[in-house]
Amino acid sequence: MGSIQVRKETGNLIVDFYYQGQRHREQTALPDTAANRRKVQKLLDRIESEISLGTFDYAQFFPNSKQLAKADDTPMATAIQAVAAAMAGTPYPVPNPALDATPLLKDFAEIWFAEKSVEWRKSYRASIRLDLDNVIIPRFGEQVVGRITKADVLTFRADLAKVQARGRKTMLSNRRINKLLAPLRMILSEAADRFDFRMPFLNIKQLKVRKSDVQPFSLEEVKRILESVRQDYRNYFTVRFFTGMRTGEVDGLQWKYVDFERRLILVRETVVNGEEEYTKTDGSQRDIQMSQVVFEALKAQEQATRSTSKFVFCNRNGDPLAHKNVTNRVWHPLLRHLGIALRRPYQCRHTAATLWLASGESPQWIAMQMGHTTTEMLFRVYARFVPNLTRQDGSAFERLLAQSGATAQITASATVSATASNDAYLPSSVKEST
Repeated sequence: MGSIQVRKETGNLIVDFYYQGQRHREQTALPDTAANRRKVQKLLDRIESEISLGTFDYAQFFPNSKQLAKADDTPMATAIQAVAAAMAGTPYPVPNPALDATPLLKDFAEIWFAEKSVEWRKSYRASIRLDLDNVIIPRFGEQVVGRITKADVLTFRADLAKVQARGRKTMLSNRRINKLLAPLRMILSEAADRFDFRMPFLNIKQLKVRKSDVQPFSLEEVKRILESVRQDYRNYFTVRFFTGMRTGEVDGLQWKYVDFERRLILVRETVVNGEEEYTKTDGSQRDIQMSQVVFEALKAQEQATRSTSKFVFCNRNGDPLAHKNVTNRVWHPLLRHLGIALRRPYQCRHTAATLWLASGESPQWIAMQMGHTTTEMLFRVYARFVPNLTRQDGSAFERLLAQSGATAQITASATVSATASNDAYLPSSVKEST
């Protein structure tokens, strides 16, 4: 898709279009006026029409152009350019009017975003918008979507791997690179489907992301933290440690979702970047049973905030807590003071899961409390903590047999069986003597 530009030095209009996978800019002698823009637009429409029909002749439109040699599409010129490209080790775009007529990525990205954004949460929509504006469009915006190749994508990915992460001394992580490539993948997939070209992401796999281990707190560490934390945050962290709620869920908890009569916390909304939103997934919509310690913490919190805010945990203005502020000004200083290894407050959620497992609660019940639809993730993430915390190492089975007296009986039977088995292999003379 072409456009009309203005040359700063002269103020004259420029025809900007793509032909044979290359960008061409041809200056006119017309100053930038509304009437002249209409004339140039008609010229541009005619150019793009002929390109799409495969009848475009560069020399006919721009006989004195310096780019005429580059745009020469005669068979001999095409062959020469292809050989030159091969010798240089660079791909040569095969003439394809249909591909050249596809829109610029920056234009198609806006169409895609407008169509898809209605499906997304506000926070995800803002994240995608940021990545489009800061990364994807600056890199591919001026290319027609049909001419973006697999080599372009791989080069882009390699370049991202050399970018330093913001606020760190390390390069962008594989997880972040995959996240940046995701919108480009979706845009090109939709474009390939609409304009019938080969999807450039075919056979390009996501970079491997190193699995990060959870770091739950021990029960002794939980006790130390709750004994030492600021009084105005004790109820907050008590609820976090013993409900397994996500950060956005506990920060967005409202009094209307606290059912003291049935001792339930109804997880229905979350707070992301200070805005109320629907929960992470449909499965996150759940009812958490209050333990006695959580019930008492919420009762105490009710005296502090129920009359001043709709949120259970809030700042002086009645707004939800800002989790980054809590982490930097309360959480991390407390862990340093106690000599406990620094970790995110999100580890409170993992702590709840491991403590429930340690107490012998049903995995299905734990999964429901955590907002997981199955127990698969529970065992995959927390399995290594179960033996250390619950003594599930076979000793429970040993105790069952011992308490029933079965161990002695089975041992005696095994001894008799072994003796009989050994006798079967003795010579008859030995058997008689014994």
